[in-house]
Amino acid sequence: MRAVLTWRDKAELCIYDLAFKPDGTQLILAAGNRLLVYDTSDGTLLQPLKGHKDTVYCVAYAKDGKRFASGSADKSVIIWTSKLEGILKYTHNDSIQCVSYNPVTHQLASCSSSDFGLWSPEQKSVSKHKSSSKITCCSWTNDGQYLALGMFNGIISIRNKNGEEKVKIERPGGSLSPIWSICWSPSSRWESFWMNRENEDAEEVIVNRYFQEIPSTLKSAVYSSQGSEAEEEEPEEEDDSPRDDNSEEHNDILAVADWGQKLSFYQLSGKQIGKDRSLNFDPCCLSYFTKGEYILLGGSDKQVSLFTKDGVRLGTVGEQNSWVWTCKVKPDSNYVVVGCQDGTISFYQLIFSTVHGLYKDRYAYRDSMTDVIVQHLITEQKVRIKCKELVKKIAIYKNRLAIQLPEKILIYELYSDDSSDMHYRVKEKIVKKFECNLLVVCADHIILCQEKRLQCLSFSGVKEREWQMESLIRYIKVIGGPPGREGLLVGLKNGQILKIFVDNLFAIVLLKQATAVRCLDMSASRNKLAVVDENDTCLVYDIHTKELLFQEPNANSVAWNTQCEDMLCFSGGGYLNIKASTFPVHQQKLQGFVVGYNGSKIFCLHVFSMSAVEVPQSAPMYQYLDRKMFKEAYQIACLGVTDTDWHELAMEALEGLEFETAKKAFTRVQDLRYLELINSIEERKKRGETNNDLFLADVFSYQGKFHEAAKLYKRSGHENLALDMYTDLRMFEYAKDFLGSGDPKETKMLITKQADWARNINEPKAAVEMYISAGEHVKAIEITGDHGWVDMLIDIARKLDKAEREPLLMCAYYFKKLDNPGYAAETYLKIGDLKSLVQLHVETQRWDEAFALGEKHPEFKDDIYVPYAQWLAENDRFEEAQKAFHKAGRQREAVRVLEQLTHNAVVESRFNDAAYYYWMLSMQCLDIAQDPAQKDMMLDKFRHFQHLAELYHGYHAIQRYTEEPFSFHLPETLFNISRFLLHSLTKDTPLGISKVNTLFTLAKQSKALGAYKLARHAYDKLQGLQIPARFQKSIELGSLTIRSKPFHDSEELVPLCYRCSTNNPLLNNLGNVCINCRQPFVFSASSYDPSRFPDSEAGRDHGLHGR
Repeated sequence: MRAVLTWRDKAELCIYDLAFKPDGTQLILAAGNRLLVYDTSDGTLLQPLKGHKDTVYCVAYAKDGKRFASGSADKSVIIWTSKLEGILKYTHNDSIQCVSYNPVTHQLASCSSSDFGLWSPEQKSVSKHKSSSKITCCSWTNDGQYLALGMFNGIISIRNKNGEEKVKIERPGGSLSPIWSICWSPSSRWESFWMNRENEDAEEVIVNRYFQEIPSTLKSAVYSSQGSEAEEEEPEEEDDSPRDDNSEEHNDILAVADWGQKLSFYQLSGKQIGKDRSLNFDPCCLSYFTKGEYILLGGSDKQVSLFTKDGVRLGTVGEQNSWVWTCKVKPDSNYVVVGCQDGTISFYQLIFSTVHGLYKDRYAYRDSMTDVIVQHLITEQKVRIKCKELVKKIAIYKNRLAIQLPEKILIYELYSDDSSDMHYRVKEKIVKKFECNLLVVCADHIILCQEKRLQCLSFSGVKEREWQMESLIRYIKVIGGPPGREGLLVGLKNGQILKIFVDNLFAIVLLKQATAVRCLDMSASRNKLAVVDENDTCLVYDIHTKELLFQEPNANSVAWNTQCEDMLCFSGGGYLNIKASTFPVHQQKLQGFVVGYNGSKIFCLHVFSMSAVEVPQSAPMYQYLDRKMFKEAYQIACLGVTDTDWHELAMEALEGLEFETAKKAFTRVQDLRYLELINSIEERKKRGETNNDLFLADVFSYQGKFHEAAKLYKRSGHENLALDMYTDLRMFEYAKDFLGSGDPKETKMLITKQADWARNINEPKAAVEMYISAGEHVKAIEITGDHGWVDMLIDIARKLDKAEREPLLMCAYYFKKLDNPGYAAETYLKIGDLKSLVQLHVETQRWDEAFALGEKHPEFKDDIYVPYAQWLAENDRFEEAQKAFHKAGRQREAVRVLEQLTHNAVVESRFNDAAYYYWMLSMQCLDIAQDPAQKDMMLDKFRHFQHLAELYHGYHAIQRYTEEPFSFHLPETLFNISRFLLHSLTKDTPLGISKVNTLFTLAKQSKALGAYKLARHAYDKLQGLQIPARFQKSIELGSLTIRSKPFHDSEELVPLCYRCSTNNPLLNNLGNVCINCRQPFVFSASSYDPSRFPDSEAGRDHGLHGR
């Protein structure tokens, strides 16, 4: 760290305090009874401000930059605008000792010897609070919630915004150690808060958001700095172990400097952090850098000292001739201003030098002056080592890390040999003060460079060897070697370059040049040496012959590629230069210094930041390719190139017939197609093929260079391969040039492939024409039919010979599909396929043509009538369907249709139709009974169906009587039908016939006709059945009223058997037969009166039947 004086001025009187405008452009100083306003850029005095009558002790600027305040021994406080105009003045009872603006609310705290006041622009009066002692200093927390007051009696009081004391800290020295300066550390979150705050309207919202993270109140507490409580968080003095870089830090830390010559740190709660740090002088001022990383302290030692935020002294900023009463840091910068007792104002710039070390992909650098961060440049992992002292030098080598502190050197080692391990532990400590320019660490030694001398020390601090050089040492680097025998590369100011082994007293002179050495590096094989001299020239030498191989201008650093012997890079003039072998330099923009080159990664140091830059090695690879140096180009590509570059390398090697390199390159880009080509060529070479023209032709064809491939095929005598290639590529015009002497097979093959291509590229008409000309009629018909081109299909079908059955059948198929049955029929007739023609007529339901064809060819009768009957049935024309089945000789299907018709009629309560269909079924069974084999079974079915026909015919009247409001039958007829049905239903009741309806009808008609006994019997029977709700009342009423009638039947209604003259009961248990002679009654189909026909003989004589 160096302090460079930027400007200096001298006022007539002591400078007690100063303040920067938040943007850093102006500096306000308290000098005598005036305020002096300076321009910070050049130290120009802009304007003196007069307003106080006595010495001005303090000054403070508001965070928003709109106003500042000054306090004086005249007991007054003046508020000034940023335009240097006084706008407000108020007073205290004693001289003003300090002022401070709240960073959030802009409330002003002004402190005097006996009290302190709080004023804000929004209020008219100043609220004042008494103090037990003289207040010497004050400071607001970052969130503006609490105000710390430092007092002359050694007490620190922490107040809230209303002035109420929340925490009281009693220092051990008491009044013998007055608190002279305090300051809260800046917090990173409050720094971002101020950066993001854009306007006053957002103030309340943003402030509230930040306040949520901070306790709004503190419990009142009194803390004493004595005791173990403050020691618990004090780290051990020799704690050199690595710490976590992300460890939690306190947001509000109060730094306290007292005239007991102590520097202390406290939490907001009043708890001390660590131990008191001795200063050995009386501090008069204390302030933090903007980000809180450093502390400035000035006082009776007549200088300003720089400390870490933990209180570790780092060095002196500037020595003065009198006490330093005030010192501050310019906002967001490294500039420091100092005000002294004698009126001197000094403005310094602090320059922090880079302390770092690099070995391959590990970079160690100093952070916050006391920490060391080790960064893995590949994985981007970082680890922080907190040394708690000023880090002076850093060296890193393999698994070793050396850190020089003011009084010792620490040597660390990695926990494991893992290349990605980032955990370091202390291996050795050399407790001794060393002065050196450069520090180098090896496996078992450290090397100290002191001007012209090199010293080799063991890790225990014992000096083992020493080398004295002829000139100043400008550069030193470890170039590797066995542990304990590493080699060092040393460059001197006189241009001499030496190689030193740590176990050898004698230095080896590699070469000597005329200019001073600035940077050195040796190639991986130790055959070449790159030197950057003081003239910014990069020179490359052959170590063995001392010959200068080449040189390049504009270089400030150089590095060889650790993985490639012939590649190096150097930086300078804002450019990165990459050089391969003796090829021209490839340039690209790059800021900083090149410090390492590993594969495709270049490690670059820019200002204080080290980064790994991924640099494609494309340019040097193409340089090798231009000279057909494929193996060397492959080595360069392995360092890191794009996939496109790999593909280009593979193609170039393939065209150069360097199959091994091409194979490796295609493997990298995973191009299986070219790998298969290379494998096939290698197999052919193993079988004895040696024609390179043929191999190259295959390569060209794979690359799309078809004409060049065809020429090579022709030159090598393989014209057929050119023909196949052009044919596969659908380049038929070129393919014709390679046809043989008019071979028709080859011509047909070519036309067919051309048609295939036309079909694939969606030119179907052209494909059809080509297929026809090539004789591929099936493919032509398929395309035509799929596209629905009927006219073209007709033309093809009519031109085809009737012997070409397959194409014609396909034509007929597409005619049917495209709804053109006439042309399909024409095609079937052409080839004589009558069966297909019949199927066509049936499928298109052209029944007349089908019947006509069936008349001519009876063998197709079944093929016509069966589908016709099915079609009729599907269209609800069942009777016609039944006839069609009968005509087709399908008796079973005919019966099944009638059975289905009957069943449907019953389900739909169409009992008259059901009777008719059962009669037709009986007649159908009678026809079938003519077959002797089925006679008995069919006659049984005939009788059964006849019986069902009679039942349903009679029940039709009952159903209409019960369902419809009016009846078309006489009571006597309904009476007779009911009796007929009840006598017939002695066993099973057929589907659809209801006993309830039948008995209900019988009861009603019996009552009406005077058959009261029968009616009563019917009503009694109904009581045992499930009666529908609509009949319930009628039946109940009838059951009651019938009991008022005589219990006998009218004699007129009693049936008489005319065969034996026996009166039969109205309800006959035997059924419809005479109880005496068992002669069946014959019923009229209209009135169902059996009395008119005494026997079946009479009925037959009259030509009547049982219906």
